[in-house]
Amino acid sequence: MDQIIKNGDHVVFSSSGPIMLLPPLPITVIKATGETTINGKKVCVEGDEKKVEISCSYTVSPYIMPGSGKLKIQSLSPEQLTKKAKSGAKSLILKGKLFTAIFEVETPAKQPPPTNAPDPLPLYMVKGEFITNSTKIKAT
Repeated sequence: MDQIIKNGDHVVFSSSGPIMLLPPLPITVIKATGETTINGKKVCVEGDEKKVEISCSYTVSPYIMPGSGKLKIQSLSPEQLTKKAKSGAKSLILKGKLFTAIFEVETPAKQPPPTNAPDPLPLYMVKGEFITNSTKIKAT
């Protein structure tokens, strides 16, 4: 059993691998579209994670002059979707452990002068997690 993610719960992305997401730590909220409600809030269902997006700055060695891009959830881990409980015909999203996210570079980070060389990579893989304040309502 794990905590059910609801409308307005937080989504927190974290640096992993070579990329450094610059403070403040990228945090946003997820918007739920489930038919079911808990304490007046809609539950998040499979597919709601695809609409989560946030802009932030980054650096990656040796490109220490910050660039920018967008973070998106690429995929949930298997334990983050219910197998039994549904809202409509869709699985509910559970807190689980970490999901996989993608950082899409919009403005590349650069090396300092005189080279000013831009970061050549168009994207990076990062991780993230859901933060919910509901600890009593759980599902499988």
